[in-house]
Amino acid sequence: MATYTPMIQQYLDIKAHYPDAFLFFRLGDFYEMFFDDAVKASQELEITLTSRDGGAEERIPMCGVPYHSAQGYIEQLIEKGYKVAICEQVEDPKTAKGVVRREVVQLITPGTLMEGKQLLEKENNYLATVTAFDDGTYGFAYADLSTGESRVALLSSWEDVINELYAIGAKELVISPDFSQTCCQSLKERYDMTLSYEESTALPEGFLSVVQTLGQDKLKTAFARLLNYLVRTQKRSLDHLQPAQVYHVNQYMKIDVYSKRNLELTETIRTKGRKGSLLWLLDETVTAMGGRLLKQWLDRPLLDKRVIEWRFHMVETLLNQYFERQELRALLREVYDLERLAGRVAYGNVNARDFIQLKKSLLQIPSLKEVVGRLVHEEAGYLADKLDPCTELVDLLERSIQDHPPLSVKEGNIIKDGYNETLDRFRDASRNGKTWIAQLESQERELTGIKSLKIGYNRVFGYYIEVTKANLHLLPEGRYERKQTLANAERFVTRELKEKEALILEAEEKSMELEYELFVQIREQVKQFIPRLQALAKTISELDVLQSFATVSEERRYVRPRFSSDRELFVRAGRHPVVEKVLGTQTYVPNDCLMNAERELLLITGPNMSGKSTYMRQIALTAIMAQIGCFVPADEAVLPIFDQVFTRIGAADDLVSGQSTFMVEMLEARNAIVHATQNSLILFDEIGRGTSTYDGMALAQAMIEYIHDHIGAKTLFSTHYHELTVLEQALPRLKNVHVSAIEENGKVVFLHKIEDGPADRSYGIHVAELAELPPSLIERAKAILAQLEQPSETKSASFEQLSLFAEKEERPKEKEHPLSKKEKEAIRLLQSLNLLDMTPLQALNQLYEIQKMLK
Repeated sequence: MATYTPMIQQYLDIKAHYPDAFLFFRLGDFYEMFFDDAVKASQELEITLTSRDGGAEERIPMCGVPYHSAQGYIEQLIEKGYKVAICEQVEDPKTAKGVVRREVVQLITPGTLMEGKQLLEKENNYLATVTAFDDGTYGFAYADLSTGESRVALLSSWEDVINELYAIGAKELVISPDFSQTCCQSLKERYDMTLSYEESTALPEGFLSVVQTLGQDKLKTAFARLLNYLVRTQKRSLDHLQPAQVYHVNQYMKIDVYSKRNLELTETIRTKGRKGSLLWLLDETVTAMGGRLLKQWLDRPLLDKRVIEWRFHMVETLLNQYFERQELRALLREVYDLERLAGRVAYGNVNARDFIQLKKSLLQIPSLKEVVGRLVHEEAGYLADKLDPCTELVDLLERSIQDHPPLSVKEGNIIKDGYNETLDRFRDASRNGKTWIAQLESQERELTGIKSLKIGYNRVFGYYIEVTKANLHLLPEGRYERKQTLANAERFVTRELKEKEALILEAEEKSMELEYELFVQIREQVKQFIPRLQALAKTISELDVLQSFATVSEERRYVRPRFSSDRELFVRAGRHPVVEKVLGTQTYVPNDCLMNAERELLLITGPNMSGKSTYMRQIALTAIMAQIGCFVPADEAVLPIFDQVFTRIGAADDLVSGQSTFMVEMLEARNAIVHATQNSLILFDEIGRGTSTYDGMALAQAMIEYIHDHIGAKTLFSTHYHELTVLEQALPRLKNVHVSAIEENGKVVFLHKIEDGPADRSYGIHVAELAELPPSLIERAKAILAQLEQPSETKSASFEQLSLFAEKEERPKEKEHPLSKKEKEAIRLLQSLNLLDMTPLQALNQLYEIQKMLK
């Protein structure tokens, strides 16, 4: 480093502390980057790469972005998963001796965003941390820096960690430097997540109130790691961090990563977008806070029947009271994002316009209280009481902040007249001074007789009197002092003008300085209201989600479900909520579903494209909607409270991890079979397709038998293996159902109706015909199918010849033994079997029964 210039040495010294971040190094009006940072940033940001002399023999790569437009470039890097360290000058260059002192004032990372396009209104931006303990458990904590909310849990397995990370959609994960590299690699491969490191787990000073709710030391350790990372990277006030809430994953319905993806709860499988998901359907919220809470509820359906019923009561009340609900929606539209406004206040990046938004939001609260108080529900009064209007804060903002302030907080015109006496004096001097200038201009014109004389101002020369050269002879001698010569005019000053200029400029300068000081004081006063604002935001967001449920339920004709105590599931005229919205209510065919003690497992057969997968998904979505407190798409619904939902739907591979479609299928099936309980819901769609027919059929039957005999969970199992339908005779709680279809003039017509009993055929060739495969190919397939379905004489003859050969084959004589009664019965049964009329599976079952008899 001795070969470099002092400034480059300073850069390298600071960069050494932030090796995994782009260092935005402030030089005048630019943020500069050097060495590898410059090369990589020029590629990522598509900006020009240059070089400069740094003291060494070779020139140093360099690129830069303007200070005033840096935010856009920073957002681009953050969106791509990078970190940006902002390095500012922290001393006045005029007084600095040698190189100006610089320090990193903030490390911006994907999980610590406070503003920008990546901070979506209706989505949280979570930073998470995982701490592994010696007993195999994991401390899991996460926080949204923009809202201040945080949660902590103790998880029992790495699988639970993966599920939680997926559920919250964490943008960044903080771990210890010695964390398992295998786990780190799996996270990098599977999830779009930035990994960061923090070693310290000692509680930082000043955060005792944030961890006061955490009892276990493990939880405190996990959360302290998160706090240390925030303190180290943000380097500013974190007063808006709310006390950490402890939660237990078994308090909520567990839906694993695969099932959330397969059911398309928050994003679609194909586009990864919100449109087409259940969240998209349910989101009629009108505030950003409500939108975020809705997603949180959808990620964690409840198990507590009492809380679910409370939500049902409120939804029903809002649904029945149409006018109050419309008033509520109109008022909520005027409420800005209180959670993030409170975060900006604490963080110090709030501006005067934010305060106006805050004031306008709080002015809606009295009307909101009145509307909520009119709701005919015993809990409405409780909610109304929680709507805190923060009257003192409204009064402060009303007295202090201009109604239409500028965006900048350092250019004045923020504070109202009458708020501060000193500021009023400065303003009076400035305003009256300008009036005096205007009067002086009139006086000078009259005195000199020069009608074109004018008084102007610029930043270099200040105030001046400008006279054209043609009129210079009219100026009286000794009164004017020449200041500047132009091509066609001369500029002068007078003693009086200089005195007034000093007074005016001093007043304007001091006025702006004082306004900023007053703004900072007001910001500190607003900080005191942050806990009240956050509590208010929670109540408003809850009201918003409940009215959203009521709005959707009314528009889509949803009904309030009832919960059964004996694990019965009955849905009359149930619909898939998203498919129904896309197709329209006139097109969608509703279906019933009955599952009770005699019907625990439904084996669903039927042709491709007939709606088996849709039917299965709609049952799961109905259960999830009910357990988040929303009405459900049916004419009537009685449901158990499910502790877990598992799905194996659709074909997908995982090429990154080297797993085939069939392997993914088996892993998802294993996850359900290992973790499901009697109170779970399992959806298995076409298990066993990825291997040979007999392999797949054997696995499918074994899974059905295992679920039936050992788990007892409510299960919907769709299959094209028609041979499995005979299991209804052997498994008392399994029932066959099918999706009906008819054939007209050689064309298949799907009725999309679920009926009892097995399907008669698959109609696979008809589906291929609908896909417009070549006609000759279709005809050939039909011919082959006819040949396979009807045994020919040749086949029969071959079988008879084989039997005859077996009879005539010479065998060595063996000593005869008398046959037992069981053996004679087994031979009689074998002789009575008509193998040509049996499926392979039926033959295997009969052989198994005979073997049991002989043992």
